[in-house]
Amino acid sequence: MAQSIPEQAEAALAEAEERLSAATTVDEVKAIDTEFLGRGSTLSGLKAGLRDVDPDDRPAVGKAVGEARSRIEALVTARTELLSAEERRAMLEAERLDLSEVLELPAIGHHHPVSRTWRRLEDTFVGMGYTVAEGPEIETDWYNFGALNLPEAHPARSMWDTFYLEAGEPGTVLLRTHTSPVQIRTLLAQEPPVYIIAPGRAFRVDTPDASHLPVFHQIEGLVIDRGITFADLAGTVDTFVKALFGDDRRTRLRPSYFPFTEPSAEFDITTADGSWIELGGCGMVHPNVLTNCKLDPEEWSGFAFGFGIDRIAREQHAIDDLREFVAGDVRFLSQF
Repeated sequence: MAQSIPEQAEAALAEAEERLSAATTVDEVKAIDTEFLGRGSTLSGLKAGLRDVDPDDRPAVGKAVGEARSRIEALVTARTELLSAEERRAMLEAERLDLSEVLELPAIGHHHPVSRTWRRLEDTFVGMGYTVAEGPEIETDWYNFGALNLPEAHPARSMWDTFYLEAGEPGTVLLRTHTSPVQIRTLLAQEPPVYIIAPGRAFRVDTPDASHLPVFHQIEGLVIDRGITFADLAGTVDTFVKALFGDDRRTRLRPSYFPFTEPSAEFDITTADGSWIELGGCGMVHPNVLTNCKLDPEEWSGFAFGFGIDRIAREQHAIDDLREFVAGDVRFLSQF
């Protein structure tokens, strides 16, 4: 005997419920949804067959089909939510990161030993009342030599091996050989008194060895005021050396020659073992330099000094070879 429409709807509901309970993925649920509720499905056919039902029975039969359909829709929704949640949990578990795990942290970088010495020198001189001045690394011949009492034919120019650039007239543009041009630019830009230091890079055609580099770091000091004497220079050198290295260090001045200072001297300091090491040069600013900077040497006087920051760093850390600072060996740099 053929089943009635309500019986067919009840059978479809029972089968759908059994299949949905066994479904393990959201895609399976979608397929069951299409099979039981989509076009061409059993319930859709039963709904279309209502037109052949006796009008008096049609409301009851239609209700049975509608209830079966609503019940299957509810089962599909519930199973979809359940399986979606399970799939979500499985995905999160697969992608989970254990943030409580302690990993070896990467090494944290730090300032290069030369940079640290540079900053310490600046702090030392600023504490003594100096200001920090800067200038360009590409200079003209006049700022680098001419204004510093080294005219074109001056024999002292042979003391510097210079990198000349292909810019402007030949021999007029160069990489500065010292930071002294900053002193000239400062004197031309401001009225005395002047108390400055000029740290920075300098460049010379030099073969790298244990005590020389073609690109090196230099710091120069300049004082211009009324009544400045050589005794002020000696006292300044001694003060900053003790501030930098300790009160047990001693200094001494030896006569020397520089075209931009007169008189001139080399200054030495004692090392940790008590021996002497040359640190830099100094002297009273030459009257011609003052004149070039539009200052009256009868009214103003001053002193200048300069030394290598790299050499200071080498002395501070007892390094034998300056090339270690530029070799880029992490094993060496990580010690500081």
